[in-house]
Amino acid sequence: MSDSGRSRVKVAVLVSGRGSNLQALLDACADPSHPAEIVAVISNVPGAYALERAEKAGVPTQVIDHKAFDGRPAFEDALNAALDAAGAELVCLAGFMRLLTDAFVDRWHDRMINIHPSLLPSFKGLHTHERALEAGVRFHGCTVHFVRADMDAGPIIAQAAVPVHPDDDADALGARVLEAEHRIYPLALRLVAEGHARVSGQRVVITSHGAPDSTLLNPAD
Repeated sequence: MSDSGRSRVKVAVLVSGRGSNLQALLDACADPSHPAEIVAVISNVPGAYALERAEKAGVPTQVIDHKAFDGRPAFEDALNAALDAAGAELVCLAGFMRLLTDAFVDRWHDRMINIHPSLLPSFKGLHTHERALEAGVRFHGCTVHFVRADMDAGPIIAQAAVPVHPDDDADALGARVLEAEHRIYPLALRLVAEGHARVSGQRVVITSHGAPDSTLLNPAD
C-alpha cells in the first residue's frame, strides 16, 4: 500500500542489458509513497546486469531466453505466463531488445510503456544519437510512450529535451540524454500509476502537471 492507503500498481519490467533505466525505476519505487511497485524483472538475456540490479533491490527475477523458443509467439506465451504469475498490471520496457508481435502489444494495450532515446517521432529505431548529430538538430532528448504495434510508436507520456553542444560526439550526447531518461521514466510511471496520464485518441492527456513556461534557445541568446 502507498502512504495514501491506495494499493500500489504492480509493475513488471522487461530488460535485456545493463538496466540503468531499471535502476532509476527501482530507486523511485523503493519509496513506499510511490504509486507503483515493481514485482518482477524479466530478461530475455541470461546474465544481463539488470538482473543483478533487481536482485540487490529484492525484486524477483526471471530469465526467459528467446533463443530457447521456436519463434516469437511461443516466446511471448511464456512471457505472458510469467507476467500473469507475477500479477503484473503494467509493463515497463527498459532496454528490452526484442520486437513484440501485434498480439502481445494488443494484449497489453495502454498497459505497457517504453522509453526511447530521441524526441519522437524523430529518430525512431537505433543509433539515435549519431543520427541526431548528422541531422544537425540543436535539441535531442528522450520520450516515454505507450507501446503500439509499430516500432517506437504510441501516445507520448513525457519527453525531456537536452541541448546539442558544438563539440558533442555520440557518446557525450548519449550520456546527457541518459541522465534525462533517468528523470522522466520514473515521472512517467508515476503519472500512469496514479491515473494522471490518460490516453485520448492518439494523445495522452496529463491531468496533474502543467507544461513549462520558459523557451529554450540553442544557440543561446
